[in-house]
Amino acid sequence: MRLDMPASPAAAPALETRGLAKSLGGIPIARGIDFRLETGERRALIGPNGAGKTSFINLVTGHLAPSSGRIWVGGEDVTALPPEARVKRGIGRTFQINTLFAALSVLENVLLPLSERRGIAGRMFRAAAADAGLAEEGWALLERLGLAEDAARPVRELPYGRQRLVEIAIAIALRPKVLLLDEPAAGVPSAEAGIIIETIAGLPRDIAVLIVEHDMDLVFRVARRITVLVQGAVLVEGTPSEIAADPRVRAVYLGEAAAS
Repeated sequence: MRLDMPASPAAAPALETRGLAKSLGGIPIARGIDFRLETGERRALIGPNGAGKTSFINLVTGHLAPSSGRIWVGGEDVTALPPEARVKRGIGRTFQINTLFAALSVLENVLLPLSERRGIAGRMFRAAAADAGLAEEGWALLERLGLAEDAARPVRELPYGRQRLVEIAIAIALRPKVLLLDEPAAGVPSAEAGIIIETIAGLPRDIAVLIVEHDMDLVFRVARRITVLVQGAVLVEGTPSEIAADPRVRAVYLGEAAAS
C-alpha cells in the first residue's frame, strides 16, 4: 500500500502512522515509525528514557510537526492539522504533569471541555455551568470515574492520584476515539495507583487507549499489546507475555544483561 493511501473507512484503525520521522537539532527523535492502534484496543508504549515516547505522542497530537510520514485518525489524514483540529477529529490526551485549573472545582474543570465540545465555550462560564443538560452529563462522568463525591471541591485540595483521575475525566469529556495517556501514574503514590489502573481498565470499550508508562505493573495489568520504542524506532511489538520474555527488551528497557 502506498504511503499516501489510507485504509478504507470500514477497515481503518483508530490511529495509524506510517514512516513517521522527526529530527530536532539534527538528532532523530522518531525514525520511520509504523504504528497501528485498533478501535477499542488497549496498548502500552514503553521504552527507556529518551526513547522518544512523549515525542511520538506530540507528533500524533500535532504539537510537533513530522519531518516525514503520515498520521491517520479513523482513516482520515490529520498530518497537516493543528492540535485543536485533531481534538475535534477524536484525539484526546493527558500530560505527564497535569494541566488542571487548580482553583476551580472538579465539576467546573469537567464542564469546560463539555462546553467546548458542545460549542458553547464562548458563553460566560456561569451560564454554561447553569445548563442543566451540561451539568447532568458532567455529573454522570464524575460518577463513572468515582469522582462525584469530590465534585464541589477545588482540584488543589485533592490527593494527586485523584487529580490525575480528573485529568482523565476531562479527556473523556471530549468523547475521543483515541485516548493518549502520557504517564498517568507519574507522581501518584503507590497506594493510589490502583485507582488509576481500575479507571483505565473501565474506560468505554469504543475508545482506543495508548498508555505511555514506566510503571510496569500498570502496563501489564491494563495493556493487551505492548510496543517497545528505542532511540525513536519500534524495537518490537507483542503481547505482555511476549514482551516480558524478549531478551532484547530485558537488555534495553528492564536493565538486564542480554545473557541473563
